[in-house]
Amino acid sequence: MKPRPQETGQAAEAHALAYLEGRGLRLRERNFRIRRGEIDLIMQDGREVVFVEVRARSAGGFGDGVDSITRAKRRRLLAAASAWLQRQREEPPARFDVIALQPGHDAVTWLKDAFGADD
Repeated sequence: MKPRPQETGQAAEAHALAYLEGRGLRLRERNFRIRRGEIDLIMQDGREVVFVEVRARSAGGFGDGVDSITRAKRRRLLAAASAWLQRQREEPPARFDVIALQPGHDAVTWLKDAFGADD
């Protein structure tokens, strides 16, 4: 039986989390949601907060993961990141990364600082 998209997404997020933790990042929050958007993973990389979008690429998928993030999706990510940052005592430096996973999660592409608030 083929896994449901939600199960695939959860497995991809778990794999991305393990990958990032293996490279020294620390989890701050998972699946942060507001009405206007959601962030898959919020990580700490030194002093910098990293908002991570996890993309599970289908077999034969084109692009590097950023290609699949539309302008509307970026606006929703920015809204969620802004809401999260407003809840912090002080606003740390932040960036948006993308983790793109290939089928079976064998190949991981980590795009640091994939896009900014102005994109």
